[in-house]
Amino acid sequence: MDILAQLITSFFATGAFGIIFNAPKESLLKCGLVGMGGWLVYYVLEKHMGDAVFATLSATIFIAVISQEMAKIYKTPVIIFSVAGVIPLVPGGLAYDAMRKFVENDYNHALGLAAKTLLLAGAIAFGLVFSEVINQIQRKISYRVSKK
Repeated sequence: MDILAQLITSFFATGAFGIIFNAPKESLLKCGLVGMGGWLVYYVLEKHMGDAVFATLSATIFIAVISQEMAKIYKTPVIIFSVAGVIPLVPGGLAYDAMRKFVENDYNHALGLAAKTLLLAGAIAFGLVFSEVINQIQRKISYRVSKK
């Protein structure tokens, strides 16, 4: 039952951000599904492995690859799906907790939270870039195959 609540919440959070991001109305459902799928990957990996950074990286790569495919299918920009899809993974609450600990002069705890926040944000950035590299390699291979 817990995973169902996680999926529904991530779907609505991603779709709502799509509205705020001014995504086309016909793509809001698709954005929600991308975000829900990414959160599912994150949730399952984090539950079983306990490593939030690896789970975030894997979920981001999943989101970026699915976003690129959906952009090709529906002839829309990739950013519509990838930005909305990544929203559930953004460590905003963790960053808030880190800043709160700094204000409360609990520097040891604050540095740990800040480091984890930076690692998660870096995993998101790396996952998006890595997925684009995979897409470029795939395009070059398919171009060479079609050229022969």
